[in-house]
Amino acid sequence: MQTERARAAGARVSVDPAVCYGSGECVYRVPSVFTVADGFGAVIPGREHTGDDPEVRAMAERCPSQAISVGRPGEVR
Repeated sequence: MQTERARAAGARVSVDPAVCYGSGECVYRVPSVFTVADGFGAVIPGREHTGDDPEVRAMAERCPSQAISVGRPGEVR
């Protein structure tokens, strides 16, 4: 299990519910990080700092609605 310090250092992943149209691609491809909430993709609570994972970064690039963001505070995707 990651320590608080390790999690804080990891890139943050988020899903913009205003942009997501609920394809479910993220949940299918990376179920350890993404889930469905109210019909749209969402990050599982506690998994927000997994943006350094190559699968998460790849999913952000492949998201059909481009609703997934990965970055550290102050970064622009």
